[in-house]
Amino acid sequence: MNHRKFIARAAWLLFAQTASFQASAAADGVPLTGIVTDHDVALEKGNALDVNVDAQRLDRARNGFQPEIGASVYRITQADIDAMPQGGNTALNQVLLQAPGVADDSYGQLHVRGDHADLQYRINGIIIPEPISGFGQSFDTRIIDQVNLVTGALPAQYGDRTAGIVDIRTKTGDLGNGGSIDVYGGSHQTLQTSADVFGSQGPLSYYFSGTLGENNLGIEAPTSDGSPLHDHTRQGNGFGYMSYLIDPLTRVSLMFGTSSNQFQLPNTPGLPPQFTLAGTPAFDSADLNETQSELNQFAVLALQGTNGGALDYQVALFTRYSRTQFNPDPIGDLIFNGVASTDFHSDWANGVQADTVYRLNDKHTLRAGVMVEREDAVFNDSVAVFPVDAGGNQTSDQPTTIADSSNKTGYLYSVYVQDEWKLADKLTLNYGVRYDKMNEYVDASQLSPRIGLVYQPTNATTLHAGYARYFTPPAFELVSNSQINLFNGTTNQSATTQNDPVKPERDHYFDVGVEQRLTPNLTVGLDAYYKQASDLLDLGQFGTALIFAPFNYQYGRVYGVEFTTSYKKDNVSAYLNIAYSNAQGKNVESAQYNFTPQELSYIASNWVYLDHDQRVTASFGGSYTFGRTTLTADGTVGSGLRSGFANTDKLPWYAQMNLAVIERFDEPMIGKFSARLVLVNAFDRVYELRNGSGIGVQAPQYGPERAIYAGITKTF
Repeated sequence: MNHRKFIARAAWLLFAQTASFQASAAADGVPLTGIVTDHDVALEKGNALDVNVDAQRLDRARNGFQPEIGASVYRITQADIDAMPQGGNTALNQVLLQAPGVADDSYGQLHVRGDHADLQYRINGIIIPEPISGFGQSFDTRIIDQVNLVTGALPAQYGDRTAGIVDIRTKTGDLGNGGSIDVYGGSHQTLQTSADVFGSQGPLSYYFSGTLGENNLGIEAPTSDGSPLHDHTRQGNGFGYMSYLIDPLTRVSLMFGTSSNQFQLPNTPGLPPQFTLAGTPAFDSADLNETQSELNQFAVLALQGTNGGALDYQVALFTRYSRTQFNPDPIGDLIFNGVASTDFHSDWANGVQADTVYRLNDKHTLRAGVMVEREDAVFNDSVAVFPVDAGGNQTSDQPTTIADSSNKTGYLYSVYVQDEWKLADKLTLNYGVRYDKMNEYVDASQLSPRIGLVYQPTNATTLHAGYARYFTPPAFELVSNSQINLFNGTTNQSATTQNDPVKPERDHYFDVGVEQRLTPNLTVGLDAYYKQASDLLDLGQFGTALIFAPFNYQYGRVYGVEFTTSYKKDNVSAYLNIAYSNAQGKNVESAQYNFTPQELSYIASNWVYLDHDQRVTASFGGSYTFGRTTLTADGTVGSGLRSGFANTDKLPWYAQMNLAVIERFDEPMIGKFSARLVLVNAFDRVYELRNGSGIGVQAPQYGPERAIYAGITKTF
C-alpha cells in the first residue's frame, strides 16, 4: 500500500464511521474524538507500508446519555445481536424490545414511553419515511452494525416522529471482503435462508444482504392453541449499500431496500354466523381464507463531505413506496362480519434532507438542517355489504358492493438550527429551535424550542435535564377521507356519523436523568419523563385488515421512569431494564365514527388509559462464553396491555424467556462456521397480548408457544 493510498483509506475509515459526521454523530452517541485505531503507525518518506487499519468505537455501556445532545440512548451492537438466542434471525422489533420502556404488542408493533408507534427510523443518519405496515417487519436485523434507540427531550435536529429515534448504522465493506450464509428453521415449519456479502475495490465499497423465509406462525394466534389454523407466511427482503470515495473528504453513497410479505390471517374455529348469505346455508369459521400482502421499497442517494476543518455536510434524496392489500373471504366475511372489504392502500414519498455542522470554536458547535417531503396516498376499497333497516337488522341476503376510493397529496416541511455550547469542561448546553409545517388533510405548523443541559461532574457520572416542544403530524399513509355516508343503511354503517379530521399532536416534554458507572464493568441509569399533550395521537385497528387508523384525544398525559443496568467483563455480559409508564387520554376529537356513542360519551368526561398502556415493562438478558461455546438468554416481562370498555380493564402479567447454546467451529476444508440451538418461550407460558376488547382492538392475540429452532451460519 503506498503512502497516499494509506492516508486516503484511513481518512475514509474514520469518515465512514460517523455516517453523516457530527450531524448524526449524536445519534451514534460518539463524538469524532471517540474514534480510535488499533495501531499507531509511523510512515517514513518513500517507504511502502502494508497494514490493516481497524477504525472502531470505544467500548461503551448499552445505556447512557449523549453529551452532545442530552438525550438518552440505548445501544445494541452487532455483537449484542449475535449473542441473542436467535442471533441475526431475531426480528427487529424483538431486538428493540430489549431496550428500556419498550412494550410489546401484536403484529410486530412497539410502544416506546407510552406512545403508539411514533418511531422515526434512520439508516446511516438519513430518515426513511415509514411504510403502511410498520417497520418492525421491513428491515432484516442482519444488516445492522449498531442500532441506537434515542429517547427523551430530543434536540432540534429531530422532529416528526419523536417517541424514539431508531438509528441504524449498517454494515459496510470498508474493512475487508467477505460474507455469510445462514440457514435457520424448526417449529411451525419454519425455514429461512439468508446471505450477505461485503467488500471494497479501490474507492468503492459495498454491502448486500437478502433473506427468504416461510413459516406457519405469521401472525399471533387468536386462540391459546400455539399452532393456529391458516397462518402461513412468506417473507423476503433485500438491502444494498454502495459507497464511492470521490476524494479523501467527499463521498457519494447509494442504499436501497425492499421487503415483500404475504400473510394468511389465522382463523378461530367455532364462531357462530351473524348474517345470512343467499346460497350459503352454512360456513365453518375454521375455513375462512383472509390474506394480506405488503410491499415496501426505498432508495437513498447521499452526498457527504467535509472541508477537513470546521464544516461537515450531508445532502440526501430519498424515495419510498409502500403498498398493502387485504383480501377478504368473500363469503365467510359476509356471514360472520356482514362486511367483506378488499382494501388496497399505497403511498409514495419523496424528499430531500440536508444537514450541516459548523464548529465555530472550542465552545460552540452549530448544527442546521432542512427537510422537504411529498407524499401521494391512494385508497381503493371495494366493500360488499348487506342492506339493513333503521334498527340495524338485515333486510336482504343479497349483498351489494360499494366502491370507496380516494387519493391525496401531502407535504411536510422542516427546518432547524441548534448550538452545542460548552459552558465549561463538564457542562454542556444544547439549545435550538425547529419549525415544522404540514399541508395534508389539515394545514398546521409550529415553532418548537428545545433545550438540554448535561453535567458530568466526574468521568463516571452524567446528569442531564431537558425540555422539548414537539409537533407530530399524523401518519399520512394511514389517514383516509373515506365517505362514511356511503354506507348508511348497510351492515357497514357507523354508529357515529361525526368524522372530524385528524390533527397533529403538540407536546410539552420534560426529561431528567442520571447515569452512573459503578465499576469499570457495571453501569446503571435512571431517567424520568413527563409529556403534556394537546390533540394526542393514537392508532387503532377498526376493521379486519391489519391497517391502523389514527385519531386524536383532545388531552393527553404520559409519564414514567426507567431504570437500566448493564454489565460486561471478559466472557460475561448481562443487562436488566425496568420501566414504569402511565399513558392516558381524554375526549376523542377526530375520526369519531370508529367509536360507539357510549364510548365517546364516557371518554369525553373521563381520563382513559390508552390501549397500549402497560404499567410495568422489563427486559433482561445475558451471555457466558467458554471456549467455543456461548450460553445465552433473554426475556421480557409485562404487566399487561389495556382491555375492556374504553380500556377500563387490563390483561394479566406475562413473561417470556428464550434460551440458546451457540457453538463455533473452525474445521479444515470447511473453515469457520457456527451452529445454534434455540428454545423460544422456554417455560411455555401461555399468555395473551390482546383479548379482542379495548379501543381499536380487533381480535385476540396470544404470545408464541414453546418452540425449538436450529441454525447454521457459514462465514467466508
